[in-house]
Amino acid sequence: MTSTPKTPLMNPLFRLQYEKVQDGYVLLFPEGMIKLNPSASEILTLVDGVRTTDDIAVALRKAFPDAPEDLEDDVATFLQHAEEKKWVVYD
Repeated sequence: MTSTPKTPLMNPLFRLQYEKVQDGYVLLFPEGMIKLNPSASEILTLVDGVRTTDDIAVALRKAFPDAPEDLEDDVATFLQHAEEKKWVVYD
């Protein structure tokens, strides 16, 4: 039995924003800010409440065809981490 892919959505308490001064994306929240690494930024910019985890992995595979074979696993692992940190939620 195959599970249905989940659809992540940014937690409304966090705002993903590009910061020129930081030269990258950050997550802003009431208590502060988290500077994201490039991989996390690429994934979170695709989190829109419409794309499933599988859709995000497919989009990244298209954008980065030379990415490691375990890209899909990395995306799933990161999104699980993001859920634990409450950066993303699932409907």
